[in-house]
Amino acid sequence: MALRKNLILRRPRRGRLDGRKALISSTTAPNLSAQPVIIIAGPTASGKSALALELAAALSGTIINADSLQVYRDLRILSARPDDAAMGRAPHRLYGVLDAGERGSVGQWRELAAAEIAAAHAAGRLPIVVGGAGLYLRALQYGLAAIPPIPPTIRTEAFGLHERLGGAGFRDLLAALDPAAAARLPPGDSQRLTRAFEVVRATGVPINDWRRQTAAAPTYRFASLLLMPHRTALYAACDARFRRMIAAGALDEAAALAARGLDPSLPAMKAVGVPELLRHLHGEMSLNEAVGLAIQATRRYAKRQMTWFRHQMVADLVLGEQYSESLLRCSRHFIDAFLLTRRTELT
Repeated sequence: MALRKNLILRRPRRGRLDGRKALISSTTAPNLSAQPVIIIAGPTASGKSALALELAAALSGTIINADSLQVYRDLRILSARPDDAAMGRAPHRLYGVLDAGERGSVGQWRELAAAEIAAAHAAGRLPIVVGGAGLYLRALQYGLAAIPPIPPTIRTEAFGLHERLGGAGFRDLLAALDPAAAARLPPGDSQRLTRAFEVVRATGVPINDWRRQTAAAPTYRFASLLLMPHRTALYAACDARFRRMIAAGALDEAAALAARGLDPSLPAMKAVGVPELLRHLHGEMSLNEAVGLAIQATRRYAKRQMTWFRHQMVADLVLGEQYSESLLRCSRHFIDAFLLTRRTELT
């Protein structure tokens, strides 16, 4: 099948991951006896879910969520979770499995995802892991450092200090314990700043030292597809989608969260769009102003994701547009070849 040259940005190649060499299927001998897993990654609003759904319907796949916000059941609209019609076309796993009052983690997700991958294989289905949480996908593919559990008292201390000192002051505090992490992380990255503080405070060992002791990754055979649309088209999609969220009842969803009186530092309360809509509900700005700020926040989030994927993920196939029929055909061709290679080599 002829494929559009401008659609495919990159074929498998050598790459780098976290400063360490990472070799992928084209440069290492794959374990063809390992069970296959498809990964579909990309920034928000790039069309990952639509692509995953069509592939799952065609290939008897089970879709496994790798979005750090779609795991919260209270954020069905504001996290753009698949709707009932989509869920009826193919099995979907790890969507809406946590309460907004919980703090999800990479380690927790990885355990849940491994169980769902095993269940899909046992049922004779193809696991299709889809999402924009790069750290989740990296942990699945390359393993996760065996950092000991953090005591709740230290976690509470970290969040309290961050709230009192602010991002810049908290980063200065972190610099005394873990200078490398403080130098690497911007003041606005509260999640990773507090995580670095928790780890060094609880263990006495900087977080990057733990990461160098990465645990063994699962013995799956991965094929990864990365959607990287042009920024102009992606931003337009972000804008249109948030306006659809408002029309679908996003304001009511934010109001329901506000009524619970949850800790504002919780991941669900910091989801893109939630803080802005809460400011409107508290009378601080008009709805139009809140929507405008939320759209800006969505664009910034998409830009951060694109930067992360560009520098941290070595995908087997990078596709340079949002979901479309031509992209679906290209992806299906690639995955068919991936699965056929395994069957051919094992016979």
